[in-house]
Amino acid sequence: MSKIKENISIYIHWPFCIKKCPYCDFNSFVTKDIDHQKWTEAYLQSIQKYYSEILQDRTITTIFFGGGTPSLATPNMISSIINALADISGIANNIEITLEANPTSVEAQKFSEFKSAGINRVSMGIQSLRDANLQFLGRNHSVKESLHAIDAVSKIFHNYSLDFIYALPHQTLSEWETELREAISLANGHMSLYQLTIENSTKFGAMARQGLLNEIDQDIAADMFEMTYNITASHGLDRYEVSNHAKPGYESLHNLNYWRYGDYIGIGPGAHGRITKDAVKIMTVDKKQPEIWLNEVMSKGNALEINQTLEDEDIRIESIMMGLRTVEGINRNLMKCKDEIIQQLIKDGMISLGNEKICTTRKGLAVLNTLTGMLCS
Repeated sequence: MSKIKENISIYIHWPFCIKKCPYCDFNSFVTKDIDHQKWTEAYLQSIQKYYSEILQDRTITTIFFGGGTPSLATPNMISSIINALADISGIANNIEITLEANPTSVEAQKFSEFKSAGINRVSMGIQSLRDANLQFLGRNHSVKESLHAIDAVSKIFHNYSLDFIYALPHQTLSEWETELREAISLANGHMSLYQLTIENSTKFGAMARQGLLNEIDQDIAADMFEMTYNITASHGLDRYEVSNHAKPGYESLHNLNYWRYGDYIGIGPGAHGRITKDAVKIMTVDKKQPEIWLNEVMSKGNALEINQTLEDEDIRIESIMMGLRTVEGINRNLMKCKDEIIQQLIKDGMISLGNEKICTTRKGLAVLNTLTGMLCS
């Protein structure tokens, strides 16, 4: 009897952008000098020389090209990576292959080529339908370009997501309601709606430390969060994760695998992975600097900064942290905290308990960091 192959996801990190947004703390770099052929070769080296042994025993269910701005890469690079993975591993019949894209005119023209390369889902970083907000967020496109890109992608891809950022410092509840309704009218089956978070390592973080930028009032942010749920749900876009809303069948399978703590390989500068091998969970982290990553991969097949076995307690905490983000919840047996804490959280309406699953409620999702800290103890 042949062995049943375990499922795995693949994350490919493209580290380059045209412009660094002031809120972004992802591992991204601004450069105009990119040797696309050399980068293609490096990704293929990592797949074929380092990860081929693992992939031979797996079925790939999702591939995600993230960044950075991977739509700046060439369609040839995308197809080469997909073909290399298919040559080594089993590919699921219903595989989801996502590309993150920005709505600039140049990138919109490449959608047909990306589809021919194997992409079947696009995650579009619209971020706002107000030019003033786009300027505040440091985006490199206009609302007009966004509308053009959405029109273009909708004609080529059945499955696409629109990403927006709200709870900006100057934004009112009514302003976000109006913009959200406009955004929903442009969406198909999936929307990612993120509240602005000011990270220390970003330009916004530096501005906040200098007193030049303040986060929105938390009561207003909470009202926006609740309103977002109500409006999206009324249009059939149910929240299935703290910031993600979808019609049935349009959920991001790749991200669901993260949140369910499934296995995934991360390839590219700064990419993370979680791989089960010989009954242990291994954490991998690639080196962040693009040139260092490129040179090491070309010379030895990988550029790992971290490659270590996770302890059982690390796995438990990570499983809780990821799973609590979802509406479907986590297994009760992951909990070590006292029953009194769980019962109090149920009484406070933060979680629900059924069929040995702890699920985060709408109220709990609004204070997810606090809730996670309590349940991880």
